[in-house]
Amino acid sequence: MTDLEQWKAWRSEEDDRLYRQYGKPLEKEHTGKFVAIGRDGRIILGEDDGEVLSKAIESFGRGAVAFTRVGYQTLGQWLALQA
Repeated sequence: MTDLEQWKAWRSEEDDRLYRQYGKPLEKEHTGKFVAIGRDGRIILGEDDGEVLSKAIESFGRGAVAFTRVGYQTLGQWLALQA
């Protein structure tokens, strides 16, 4: 396994952990909304995916964020937020 493959596997596990801890509790009232979860557990929640990502950049700065739709399977891996 390459370093990139190992990183992707680790990142996927981290996304799952963060969603279970911070995203899952949102399912009852916010299923279908987009959520960005920072490494520290802060969340940005909204209806518009682009708006959620923009707010995540403003709030968390450049870096990494788990991004998905509440109550849905993960949309992807951590996104590198770059200007």
